[in-house]
Amino acid sequence: MWSACAVDVLDDQAAVAVTGVIALLVVTFSELWRPARNVITIVHEAGHALVAVLVGRRLSGIRLHSDTSGLTLTKGKPYGPGMVSTALAGYLAPSLLGLGFAALVGGGLTGTVLVVCGVLLLGVLVMVRNVYGFFSVLLTGGVLFGIAWWTPPPVQAAFAHLITWFLLLGGVRPVGELQSKRRRGWARDSDADQLARLTGAPGLLWVGMFLFINLGALALAAAWLLG
Repeated sequence: MWSACAVDVLDDQAAVAVTGVIALLVVTFSELWRPARNVITIVHEAGHALVAVLVGRRLSGIRLHSDTSGLTLTKGKPYGPGMVSTALAGYLAPSLLGLGFAALVGGGLTGTVLVVCGVLLLGVLVMVRNVYGFFSVLLTGGVLFGIAWWTPPPVQAAFAHLITWFLLLGGVRPVGELQSKRRRGWARDSDADQLARLTGAPGLLWVGMFLFINLGALALAAAWLLG
């Protein structure tokens, strides 16, 4: 089984690129994206939850839904920097986590990537408050455990690269989906619209910020992974 200090890298840059192509296919094709998007939702809500705790808000629970939406419930002042930071974290979390993972796998620390994934899933599992969310996290954790326990280090390295690419690419598509829903008037309580009410800055500005940061994380990570 892996450990946090395990070191293994993919020897062939072509193999690194292949994991990126696989992740791109998953994100591009709706039939693959819909079930895989649950992973992005887990990380999205984990981002809200972690920042909420860091800024001193009380975390009440996390809900994950079968339509791949989610909700993180916190208690505290409904305004101010803490609330702004909490609302801002969700759409950035997958891409920033992917950027961090790119730094780790670039240094061969694939075991650390898998450990961080395990800790994140355990934290969400403890706080999830609905049946679908519980089984969604449990299934994701089961796949992670299976890879970590029963596969050799090269497979674990490939899986860590795949996770990294998926988070980076999967962090971008939801931003486009968000703006599409906003344009149709289907997302009046979205993170961008909550930020607009909290700060007075238009929701489109926040959507643009999400996209700029996530694309920047993808470009930087790709340079590390493929350079």
